[in-house]
Amino acid sequence: MKTLVAGAIGECVHVAGVINFLRLAEQSGWRTVFLGPAVSPDALLEAARKEDATLVGVSYRLTPETGERLLGEFAEAADELRQKGVKFVFGGTPPVSERADAIGFFDAVFDGNQPVEDILNYLRGQKPSSAHEEDYPQKTIDRILWKKPYPILRHHFGQPTMEATLEGIQKISEAKALDVISLGIDQDAQENFFHPERQNPRRKGAGGVPVRSSEDYKALYQASRRGNFPLLRSYSGTDDFIALAEMYHETINIAWCAIPIFWFNQMDGRGPWGLEESIRKHQEVMAWYGERGVPVELNEPHHWGMRDAPDVIFVVSAYLSAYNAKAFGVRDYIAQMMFTSPPGTSDAMDLAKIQACLEITEPLSDDNFHIWRQTRTGLLSYPLDEDAARAHLSASIYLQMAVKPNIVHIVGHTEAHHAATADDVIAASKMARQAIENALKGQPDMLSDPRVQARVKTLLDEASVTLSAIRGLASKAVIDPFIDPATLTRAVTSGILDAPHLKNNPFARGQIKTRIVGGVCQAVNAEGIPFSEEQRLLILLKEDR
Repeated sequence: MKTLVAGAIGECVHVAGVINFLRLAEQSGWRTVFLGPAVSPDALLEAARKEDATLVGVSYRLTPETGERLLGEFAEAADELRQKGVKFVFGGTPPVSERADAIGFFDAVFDGNQPVEDILNYLRGQKPSSAHEEDYPQKTIDRILWKKPYPILRHHFGQPTMEATLEGIQKISEAKALDVISLGIDQDAQENFFHPERQNPRRKGAGGVPVRSSEDYKALYQASRRGNFPLLRSYSGTDDFIALAEMYHETINIAWCAIPIFWFNQMDGRGPWGLEESIRKHQEVMAWYGERGVPVELNEPHHWGMRDAPDVIFVVSAYLSAYNAKAFGVRDYIAQMMFTSPPGTSDAMDLAKIQACLEITEPLSDDNFHIWRQTRTGLLSYPLDEDAARAHLSASIYLQMAVKPNIVHIVGHTEAHHAATADDVIAASKMARQAIENALKGQPDMLSDPRVQARVKTLLDEASVTLSAIRGLASKAVIDPFIDPATLTRAVTSGILDAPHLKNNPFARGQIKTRIVGGVCQAVNAEGIPFSEEQRLLILLKEDR
């Protein structure tokens, strides 16, 4: 095991940066020796000899002029060890780091602006200035494991023109802001990519970048081949699903597939297919990616939450999502959990709902089905004021860290105002990284709150009632109701799965009423009084007789 000896030298007593560096070194397999603050150069070098150090970490965060003199003297005294192969690394404020770098003695200099990946890569043997694509894992699960315990970061990005999007991807990649760039594609490309005759020129760029050929996707991918070489992914589309999947796989090495069960069709006006037909096609897409070992995300629960469905339906849809993914051969399932959806949910009850989603799906996990956690902030929860939105982003991600996500999908602070520019994405990444760093230093165990635990139990109990009702819709010939498109369709048309925003929908009833009561989104009766899922379904059954 390689040994790292580190401390703050001279009269400097600031060691927070040293501690953080040592923590990252330990995660990377190093044996570490911390000498503390205000260490004399002689004492640091003596410890390096005694501990047979491979690497010596030096920190100084005071006056640049004083630091320059001190570091120059240290370099002279340490040159003998350096000649023997011991490496020296410096960390400090940008002004001191600039002078340390100019000395030319240190193998690497960190001034606090580097992303954690750069530090981890250095500790794993990579020179900061010589990053190559092979230094950054190019498959999702590999990248998650490589960056652990830090979650990988994802953000949507797509401008109304190819030129602006290409330039933005280059900028985001060079800034090393994200691990995954989710391409925001315009609606015509999602629905009519292979049907130019159906495309409407007036809609070009509506909702994202107007990709119109496989060469466009290849160009977007090439734009990302710099910086920290982020992965790319794209919407799964609303038609020609397998043809799109094949193209994504070939052109952008798609990080993972994201597809719903019940949406992106005639039900939400985003695709040409009816409900039952689209469910069947979505299942085919899951199987296609599963056969190729590509992770699959079912972006399902938050579509109900954004339409003010009660929390229990959010949890039920999370279970159905994982269940379908496993049934159709997915090995690495990405469970997406959107916080603050609907807005008005309290932090404690939000955590309870997400934890219920995790607990209800966990029994599905086995050696052939791995569940990876992805969290995000609610799309509809952002305030318009940018300062308030920045605070909301940071607070939300700090809360999300309580469930130990593997992926944090950053929803930018500009969401309520405009689609994020490259600069917006980079700024949002910096806020997210700080919130994650704060949480990883030692976050209170918010999940142990008795109120949270009580709500988790209630949601799990109620979800079992809803799932039992869905199972009861199946005909006797159906072997597995939870993956049967006809049964799942009836779960919507019968009103078992419902949301207030679905009124006048061609498939859903939109009859359910909900309210935020005590921080939870709860179904209420005609008088506006909250009632249980069992009571709701009994009333629904009576009305249908």
